[in-house]
Amino acid sequence: MNIPAIDISDYNYPLPDHRIARFPLEERDLSRLLISDNEEISTDQFANISEHIPQGSLLVFNDTRVIRARLVFFKPGGARIEVFCLQPDGAYGQTGEATWKCFIGNAKRWKSDNLKMEIDSPKGAITLLAERLEAIGDAHRVRFNWSLPEMPFEQVLEFAGKVPLPPYLNREPVSSDAERYQTIYAKFNGSVAAPTAGLHFTPTVLNSLETKGCRFDYLTLHVGAGTFKPVSVADAREHQMHEEEVIVEKVFLLKLLQNIQGNIIPVGTTSMRSLESLYWFGVQLLNGKEPSDRFYIRQWEPYESEVKIPAAESIQAIYDFMQRNNLTQVSGHTGIMIVPGYRFRICNLLITNFHQPQSTLLLLVAAFIGDGWKKAYQYALDHDFRFLSYGDSCLFFRKDQAK
Repeated sequence: MNIPAIDISDYNYPLPDHRIARFPLEERDLSRLLISDNEEISTDQFANISEHIPQGSLLVFNDTRVIRARLVFFKPGGARIEVFCLQPDGAYGQTGEATWKCFIGNAKRWKSDNLKMEIDSPKGAITLLAERLEAIGDAHRVRFNWSLPEMPFEQVLEFAGKVPLPPYLNREPVSSDAERYQTIYAKFNGSVAAPTAGLHFTPTVLNSLETKGCRFDYLTLHVGAGTFKPVSVADAREHQMHEEEVIVEKVFLLKLLQNIQGNIIPVGTTSMRSLESLYWFGVQLLNGKEPSDRFYIRQWEPYESEVKIPAAESIQAIYDFMQRNNLTQVSGHTGIMIVPGYRFRICNLLITNFHQPQSTLLLLVAAFIGDGWKKAYQYALDHDFRFLSYGDSCLFFRKDQAK
């Protein structure tokens, strides 16, 4: 592997509990904005972000929608069992029955009996049953059945589930979380965590960016619970990165190609991870490796050999692949782990929130702006910025490197 050892303790910082934003601000775009351009730091309100973004930039949003993934069952004796729905076997809109990969809280109290929940819905009462199947690592497969089999399971979750707030918020969801832990452009069900950089955007902010000549487009990366998994090994290269599903439309690739020589700005680390994964999918195609179904980017694939293929050539290869196969969209899974030493091929700037100490997301930020992350985070701590999912925002300019 062509990257040096990564001591995760070098990516730690003191985060007092009271600096974690437990609730969002009253208005989305009233959050503060830290701007770091080659370690020169300035601040503003997020509502004014268009004043700091280069004219004509392409902003790439993740239009995934957070599902109500937390199901809380109570056994007849009162034991509380939480089933956290992670990923379905098949499509999200299953009817009749559905099988999902799930985390199970208090699993030792759930033996072989089925769990049962009574749900109120606009279509009447629903009885939901959960059957525990085999273990998959630290998760289990769970089969669900419900008394209105014609209703898609994603609707059942809307009535039965709770908003899956990040564990570090350490609170139960309230009614306002159903709206505020969701971007205004969320469209496709599938995430168990919000792409939080997008939570700051409002129609007014989008209009101000359009007035400046900026363009927008959307891809879909369904955020998994692994985004909160801490790096628990001393050398981050030994961390097992989670995999997430990426879906892009052919028309998105066209817009990407039209703007590939300009400023491409992912809104959030999920959009960045998707864009950089697309580059490596294009490299696979150029090397004669066409997927039989979905593409797959391995965790350390970008580091295994020196690749000098231009970004435009790589994205064009994906577009040509879709043309040949009459595809309007392409999907796959990415396990890519972006760490210091990674060379970015697509992204020039990054809009993101502040991330947890010793996390893979902080490693990604450090890869993008270098050691300047320490100065930026220390500035934020010294000036009372709000941290993590419901916290304030950053605009980072990439450290100097050729595209």
